[in-house]
Amino acid sequence: MAARSEAERDALTVELVFALLTGALRAAAVFAVVWVPVEVLEAPGRDAWLMAACAVAGVAFTVRVVRVLWRWEPPAAGPPERTPRR
Repeated sequence: MAARSEAERDALTVELVFALLTGALRAAAVFAVVWVPVEVLEAPGRDAWLMAACAVAGVAFTVRVVRVLWRWEPPAAGPPERTPRR
């Protein structure tokens, strides 16, 4: 297996950070969608709702990270293209 270039490592780092940040935002949104109505309506069984909100948020985070990283394609190997000077 060939060693990765610095550009490939940078691209992977950017993609990982993007996946984690968007996953965290999606998890927060899903948690809020489940938990806020329980909080506003003062529904019974708050502990169960809290556990359900955490579980659904965790699943949403995992699905988002996996989908982003699954679609990622490493940059093509080779020297960068140069634009002609005018």
